[in-house]
Amino acid sequence: MLITFEGIDASGKSTQAKLFADFLSLSHEKNIFVREPGGTKTGEDIRQILLHKDYGMFAETEFLLFSAARAQLTREVIIPALQKGYIVVTDRFSDSSLAYQGYGRGLDIDTVKQISCFAVNNLCPDMTFFIDIPVEDAIDRMRKEMKSDRIEVEGSDFFDRVRRGYLKLEEDHASRIHVIDGTRDVEQIQDEIREIFLNHPVK
Repeated sequence: MLITFEGIDASGKSTQAKLFADFLSLSHEKNIFVREPGGTKTGEDIRQILLHKDYGMFAETEFLLFSAARAQLTREVIIPALQKGYIVVTDRFSDSSLAYQGYGRGLDIDTVKQISCFAVNNLCPDMTFFIDIPVEDAIDRMRKEMKSDRIEVEGSDFFDRVRRGYLKLEEDHASRIHVIDGTRDVEQIQDEIREIFLNHPVK
């Protein structure tokens, strides 16, 4: 089973993904946790390029680099783990490219979908948790935490487009994508995620 966590920057999705992986381990479920971009030597090197503030980058370049890192992670880690019966928990997956490079950067949505499907060998998550917070809250969090990588320094208009993109994806894939209110306490958010996982079997 492939379970993905999505959200705009500073939404808290990484925290929730890690807590969920810990929950699975405590429940004696075989699982692995990976992040994007990264999770492999190749992917981590690409991550350094993608997030470096000094690199000027066209949207097409950004998308193809994300796709390259995702292709490596999918084939090197995710697919072998799924074949061994593991639950794979990922901090971002292909929905991120649709939201960020498609809706956020304005790349053609159908092209992003086609290349993304090719990159992940048509692998689709079984369950996705979209941790949703207002853009203003996300920007406040980034400022307080002094986060300033190449994507995090984008303005509110960009993140608003990304957030609306995620909500559109949820409309299109309501049975898979669960929108979670990320403005609450960490424990409340995690409790809801666990409840959904336990009570909504994958069809």
